[in-house]
Amino acid sequence: MQTEFESVFSKLRALLRKHAGSFAVTEDSPTRYCLEGQPDSATLKAWGGKARRSKIPVAWVQIGKGYVSYHLMGLYMNPVLQKEISKPLRTRMQGKSCFNFKKKDDDLFTELEQLTMTALAAFQKAGYLSGERRLATNRKAKKA
Repeated sequence: MQTEFESVFSKLRALLRKHAGSFAVTEDSPTRYCLEGQPDSATLKAWGGKARRSKIPVAWVQIGKGYVSYHLMGLYMNPVLQKEISKPLRTRMQGKSCFNFKKKDDDLFTELEQLTMTALAAFQKAGYLSGERRLATNRKAKKA
C-alpha cells in the first residue's frame, strides 16, 4: 500500500508544484509538500486585526497512515466553489477543505487541478492572501 500512496503523493505534489512560484514552499519532503502565502486584509480581519503569523498555509499534500490527504484552504470559506465539486470528488472530501485518496484517479486529479487553480485565485481575490509573489523557500524544505 505504501508504494501506491507514494505514487498518489507524487502526482498530487506535482499538481501543487505548478503553483510554487506564487507561494513559499515551506516543506518538501518524501511525505509532505506545503505551500504558504502572506496573509492579507481578510485574514487580518479574521484574526481581530493583528497578524498572528507571517505566513499561512494555502495548500498541502501529505501521506498519512490510511490515505494521502490533499488540503486546499481556498475552499474552506467558499461555499459557492464547494457546490461546484463533482459528486465523485466530493466523496473523497473530509471536512471543508481536505480530500483523501488511497489510489491514483486521473479523472479526479484533473478536476482537483482545476479546482486548485480556481480556489487559489479566489482565496487571493477575497483578500486572504497578499498579491505579492513569494519565491522564497524555507531552509527546512528538502528536495524529494
